Amino acid sequence: MYELTNKLEWGELATFVPNKILPVYNWFYYKEGFSRDLVLNLIRMFKISKGTTLDPFCGVGTTNLACKEKGIDSIGFELSPLALFAARVKTSDYDVSDLRETLKGIRRIKFRKLDRSWIPPNVRRYFNTHTLDDILLFRNVVEGIEDNLTKDFFRLGLISSATRCSYMYKDGSVLKRKKHPVPPFRKFYHHRMKRMVRDLEKLKVGKCETLVGRRDARKLKLPKESIDFVITSPPYLNKIEYTKIYNIEEFLFFRPDKKRGVRSYIGIREGNDIVKSYFSDMENVLKELYRVCKPGAKLAIVVGNGCFPTKVVESDILLSEIAEKIGFSVRKIYVMNRRWCMRNRTEKVGRLRESLLIFEKAG
Repeated sequence: MYELTNKLEWGELATFVPNKILPVYNWFYYKEGFSRDLVLNLIRMFKISKGTTLDPFCGVGTTNLACKEKGIDSIGFELSPLALFAARVKTSDYDVSDLRETLKGIRRIKFRKLDRSWIPPNVRRYFNTHTLDDILLFRNVVEGIEDNLTKDFFRLGLISSATRCSYMYKDGSVLKRKKHPVPPFRKFYHHRMKRMVRDLEKLKVGKCETLVGRRDARKLKLPKESIDFVITSPPYLNKIEYTKIYNIEEFLFFRPDKKRGVRSYIGIREGNDIVKSYFSDMENVLKELYRVCKPGAKLAIVVGNGCFPTKVVESDILLSEIAEKIGFSVRKIYVMNRRWCMRNRTEKVGRLRESLLIFEKAG
């Protein structure tokens, strides 16, 4: 049996909440992400100053951006088109003077009404008419920007502005309509882009290489023994599937995507099949990490236990057992959060843990 060590003071760091006030990190709010400060704590814990750090479930790029601030080479992979897009935009290098010139041009754009007949009612209902017209106008303007890096920068600002100026209310895994006063879109978008440009001027980064791309964590296609550190958080077993609440953004700004990843095995269903599928996938992820990690590599993996109507599945323990069978040493299991697994919101099934697993590949 593994020894569990409380590290509850790190509890909030396992969430995206602390990033909400951080420049660049807060360009796109992502419920499934963790905080920059968790990454910085792990960089200190592992004494990372060189080598390559990998996040095979990089989400919106928090690990990679934190590494970039510290001048550490990093690689991040993600399957969600929206999250990957945000990660790429946040970790790219820009010519701020070019961004300022583009912003000046965008601010001079005069209103013209575009066709919105292609927007279905289930999307249209989340916006007032004037806001939707402005979103489509600026979407068209941004798509006309020649430089792809600049285009993506202004598109991410457009996506986050569209969300803030909508009637969308994201309640857990459910997208609801909550009608309330919304700011004028044009003014909000201009202010958002001005702030994002200022954020880049404030951000201090070190000299390093940052690669963010689309790849399945089970098949990383990286050279054998090329990674020094891993900092990541795979999907939690049976956790709420948050990706569905970004369907509106993906419809308006991206093409539908059907590629299945480990995230396909999260849901509220109960049964041995979903548990077996999840741990089979995660075993393949860990085998691939073992292959790409150098001898002596250290791994930090944030996981959550599975909550089912009749039981709690101790993912932290089971993943540690799998990791040991593959060849990793389990150095520590830190418990960062504890909460109850509830049935029908009233009956307690058992205690859930959110844990930080520290593995090492023998040198």
